[in-house]
Amino acid sequence: MAPRVVLVGPPGAGKTTVGTLLAERLGIEFEDTDADIEKRAGVSIPDIFIEHGEEQFRALERESVSACLAQHDGVLALGGGAVMDAETRDALRHHTVVYLSVELADATKRVGFNRDRPLLLGNPRAQLHALMDERRPLYEEVATVSVSTSGKTPDQVVDEIEKALA
Repeated sequence: MAPRVVLVGPPGAGKTTVGTLLAERLGIEFEDTDADIEKRAGVSIPDIFIEHGEEQFRALERESVSACLAQHDGVLALGGGAVMDAETRDALRHHTVVYLSVELADATKRVGFNRDRPLLLGNPRAQLHALMDERRPLYEEVATVSVSTSGKTPDQVVDEIEKALA
């Protein structure tokens, strides 16, 4: 069993929105590793960061990604930082991975000043810009296909994904 499609990309790229719509169109289940982590931990991701730190969150994330890659056969969205882990990047080489890219202006509008994103505290725009720059090469490394979500509706993005994977 393996996911039909794995979505990666920075915060604000639309992984959850696009993933949900793509799964609906394909008639398969959608899973988000961030939601899986919260379910497994019994607390929110910001609470994991506050109470246990980023290192503990990344360990939980690695476990969640590994389990979902082995057990989920629908559309799987990974948290924005999951590609930072070398084991995760290696595991993704055996899957169809769609990198949802997004321009900073669009990502900033979508993410806003969401305090539920612990890595964006302080100056969210500057933090998001730094995260996007740091992670872009890793998203590109694991991607089978890249699709920009900037200036597009979720339906348009799903249309592009379906066309690219046909």
